[in-house]
Amino acid sequence: MTRFVGYLVRFAIILFGYAVASLAASAFLNVLFLASSGLMAGDAPPAMPASLIFSIPFVALFVAYFAFMPSVVVILVAEILGRRDWLFYALAGAVVAGVFLGLVNHADDTTFAVTDTSAILAVIGGGMVGGIFYWLAAGRWAGSWWQDGSDGKAEPTSLGPSGS
Repeated sequence: MTRFVGYLVRFAIILFGYAVASLAASAFLNVLFLASSGLMAGDAPPAMPASLIFSIPFVALFVAYFAFMPSVVVILVAEILGRRDWLFYALAGAVVAGVFLGLVNHADDTTFAVTDTSAILAVIGGGMVGGIFYWLAAGRWAGSWWQDGSDGKAEPTSLGPSGS
């Protein structure tokens, strides 16, 4: 029963990490959009923070929707392999963004295709930021559900010396 509860807790942590990653990628894309439109920090109207409070979670819904299936594959691979380094998650976020861009470009709707180089780089950067924030929220404990050691390390598979 405790193992089942551990699985449920890990699943909740993964969902929390995915939500954090989606919000971080959305915030990154919002900031890049504002910077590309020429809006500087001193030039921002007083209503700008209030609009970002609405805009960031709204765009995060789209980020989470479009990145869900590639992210599930990456999260499963990371959990099975027990990957806990930030670079893996940053590169995996770039791969998830690249898969999204590839799927969008091969869709029948050509008005939705992303063809501008700066927009492509912004989406890939948003994926990397999302991957890093996923690592911060949930990825640092990847693979902990299958490890039995009390110190957080896997039990050795060999009882004898290595022979080297």
